[in-house]
Amino acid sequence: QVQLVESGGGSVQTGGSLRLSCAASGYTNSASSACMAWFRQAPGKEREGVARIYTNNSDTFYYDSVRGRFTISQDNAKNTVYLQMNSLKPEDTAVYYCAVATRGACRYLPLSPPIYDYWGQGAQVTVSS
Repeated sequence: QVQLVESGGGSVQTGGSLRLSCAASGYTNSASSACMAWFRQAPGKEREGVARIYTNNSDTFYYDSVRGRFTISQDNAKNTVYLQMNSLKPEDTAVYYCAVATRGACRYLPLSPPIYDYWGQGAQVTVSS
């Protein structure tokens, strides 16, 4: 069973930075990551994709509203994915979820939640004005 453990959430003021980490464990030959991604969900809103990294070649994809401010990266040796968030805005406030897709379709549907098979427990990010 693949498990994802997130860390690094917190509270910052507008313009601040945070880095989220997600450590994955429990991979097997039949369940390995094709993509790792970050999603977020604000109160009263649907879950939305933030960023995805294709683990084979580190190809990245970003949601429009975070492109240029957020950076997703991976450390394959540690089975860990990171989300560096800079120039944070109040509208970035949400619970951030790490997710793993085991199917290659994630390369072409990068931020589609049904593509992802495993999810973390979530980390709260709060940005105050």
